[in-house]
Amino acid sequence: MNISELENRITRDLAVELGDEFDRNFERKAFFDEPWPATKLRNNRGSVMMRSGKLRRSIKYNIIDNEIKFSSSLPYASIHNEGGEIKVTEKMKRFFWAMYYKAAGAVTTKKDGGESKSKRNVNLTNEAAQWKALALMKEGHIIKIPKRQMVGDHPTVQMAVQIVIDENMQAFNDELAKTFR
Repeated sequence: MNISELENRITRDLAVELGDEFDRNFERKAFFDEPWPATKLRNNRGSVMMRSGKLRRSIKYNIIDNEIKFSSSLPYASIHNEGGEIKVTEKMKRFFWAMYYKAAGAVTTKKDGGESKSKRNVNLTNEAAQWKALALMKEGHIIKIPKRQMVGDHPTVQMAVQIVIDENMQAFNDELAKTFR
């Protein structure tokens, strides 16, 4: 093995290790040891970052010239990773109304036509009220998206980098020692 092969091996091992660590952030519901802020929307469909799993599956890495770049094809990935603000648009308002009607339409009724007081209905009613509040926002209103970082630099990343480099250097040294015996 030469130096170029060692660099390639370290880069590939790092990409796999860091990809696994960033994927585990979704299981942790945190950026390593920094928990993600809770969502204001109340419903029982799991973590805001794991509703469909699409964001988690979209994170990929590319290796170009021994440089690793993590990216996502989803347009909302960066606002979750970095936090920020978005303006309410007419299209968003239509989506909020659709979600309101979906939540409100799922409410079950009793035989006499009155609304059932089940736990499920109470949750649906709360969810519908939240969607309605979003739908009634004026166009141009600013919504703050809190930072829910999943990819980036962290002391755990630095430690993983050091471990991968040390393991590969040890393997290189062992191979070199075998060659000179």
